[in-house]
Amino acid sequence: MPASGVSAAAIAARLSAVGLPTRVEEHARHTTVEAEVPESLSAESWREALEAVAEADQFGLLATSLNGRTLWAVVRKAVPTTGDVGGPSHQR
Repeated sequence: MPASGVSAAAIAARLSAVGLPTRVEEHARHTTVEAEVPESLSAESWREALEAVAEADQFGLLATSLNGRTLWAVVRKAVPTTGDVGGPSHQR
């Protein structure tokens, strides 16, 4: 598993320990973690959840009247240090 997957899995595990159901998805350049946040989450659990997602490269909260609240985190995958890091159209 890439390092981003390990970091994302650790974040997901911490969120699960708080009692939040999580989803982890691998993408080409990053791994995402999402957790549904119930209205009844305690202040201490919020603190634990925020400390967990603070380990990510980006995180936030999506709140809508239709879908409730989703806490999300993005862990970027490492960029290669050698070779064609810009892809086929990259000019050197």
